[in-house]
Amino acid sequence: MQTVTNPLQACNNIFFKPRGVFQALAHKNNWSWIPFFVVMVAAILPSYLYFSTVDFQWFVDMTAAGMGDVSPAEMEQFRNAQSPKLYTISSIVGPLIGITLFNALVALYLHLATKSDEKNVQGFTDWYGFTWWIMMPVLLSSLIALILLAMADSHQISPNVLQPLSLAYLFSVDIHSSWLALAQAASIITLWTVYLAIVGITQWTSFSTKKAAIIVLAPYILIYGIWAIVLLVS
Repeated sequence: MQTVTNPLQACNNIFFKPRGVFQALAHKNNWSWIPFFVVMVAAILPSYLYFSTVDFQWFVDMTAAGMGDVSPAEMEQFRNAQSPKLYTISSIVGPLIGITLFNALVALYLHLATKSDEKNVQGFTDWYGFTWWIMMPVLLSSLIALILLAMADSHQISPNVLQPLSLAYLFSVDIHSSWLALAQAASIITLWTVYLAIVGITQWTSFSTKKAAIIVLAPYILIYGIWAIVLLVS
């Protein structure tokens, strides 16, 4: 197995040879800043360009069409509150806050779930760095989204294009569907992230692949299962 000697090499190998990357990360500090910036740019750039490109009036009309039975005054209030600047700012601030907090929760969960293993010497901050590495596949989704935006033949572009490897995009789920958020969350990138997390846990602990898979998959099964049940009964 090729030894990973620097963070740039690790960023490349995480897609092809993740075991070696996690072995190196177990003994390296401050390498996770690079995937942090990569993931943040990958998460922000497509949304930023989308709202800089989309026919905003069309976008507002499309969004308003899914509001259901509301009064004319409420509809007017909604329309007046919309602005390209608001969405552009949200496309930057949202990922910065949302992903940072989400990864902190994931890191806390992984830290607690692996704490009983004697081989595991990683603390919370190590697992927090770990979360940015397992999110690196977001880069692929971002690149595809940018290509699709560049190839769009009009400015009336479905927001599903921002998640091109999700079920929402692959099956053209209507943006007003109650299943949209779940379909956006269910993605090839999600499966790839799960795989990387399993590989990483087996390299940082003495847990078997089966036990690592249970640790990683349990929250997904619980959250996605409850989510789907709520949608089915609502």
